[in-house]
Amino acid sequence: MLGPLKVPNRVMLAPLAGIGNWFVRLQAKRYGAGMAVSEMVSSHAIFHGNARTCNEMLWIDPLERETGTGGPVSIQLFGQDPHIMRVASKAAAQAGADAIDLNMGCPVPKVCKAGAGAALLDDPDLAIALAKAAHQGSGLPVTVKLRSGRRHGDTSGFDLAQRLVAEAGVAAIAFHPRSAAVHHKGVPDYELAAKLVRALDAPVILTGGLRDPERVREAFAATGATAVMLARGSLGNPWLFAQLLGTREHGPAREEVLSELAWTADRAVEHLGEERATRYLRKFYPWYVARLGLEKARSKALGGSLQCCSTLQDARYTAALAACP
Repeated sequence: MLGPLKVPNRVMLAPLAGIGNWFVRLQAKRYGAGMAVSEMVSSHAIFHGNARTCNEMLWIDPLERETGTGGPVSIQLFGQDPHIMRVASKAAAQAGADAIDLNMGCPVPKVCKAGAGAALLDDPDLAIALAKAAHQGSGLPVTVKLRSGRRHGDTSGFDLAQRLVAEAGVAAIAFHPRSAAVHHKGVPDYELAAKLVRALDAPVILTGGLRDPERVREAFAATGATAVMLARGSLGNPWLFAQLLGTREHGPAREEVLSELAWTADRAVEHLGEERATRYLRKFYPWYVARLGLEKARSKALGGSLQCCSTLQDARYTAALAACP
């Protein structure tokens, strides 16, 4: 439970900046994700009525409600102005969000320089004001995604999590137990995550370093977290959700990977139109190529060929060749 909001299972899709649009969330739900969180959305862009932000990034497709578990959709917002956050949260609720997630862990310099993302670890009073504003504006449960701290050895995220629950009433903390300085490198501090689970009077959702079923199960058991949130480990690998939920045992066959890539391409065209989708999908190809089980040289050649395709038709033909012996 996230406050009054029920999540049907304990495996979620994390917010993936520049990636987690409606069809990426839909894909996760097709394979069992109990909840999906949107890509990171600028509260300022919503406040100022940016058309692409409001029409594309806030879009929740009806199919997200009808497939798989039918679990909730959360919109992740970032920003540093409580008034703007209040207005943006209201817009997200009007777009159909079931919850608001606040990003207080993004390590990207342009986000931190604006006083948002992981920079809020250094300004806990502002972080609490933002969380209160998000709830006031939306009337929805608010969760917060945190890093353990800004730098190695810093545990300001641990401290902020407790204040956010006690003073701002946030419904849950999504905790990535790495410092912002290391981005996705290094070993997550699951011992610190376990300590937060014991200290916090709210659900802790574990994220970070969760790339395969064995590692996820081990981290889940070791920390005592309420749920897990899959991020980079699910890219090109939605089967990971099903494996963790026990609905399948093994990873995908080559034909399944190619079929899923084709499904993704079709949805990208629906979302962006063919010209933009052709460019957008280039970031997706490496994730799927890595799942095909090809020998190293052939995998590298296929990946390079896909990046060079000037039309989606060419990319489909190139991908189809991967199924040939």
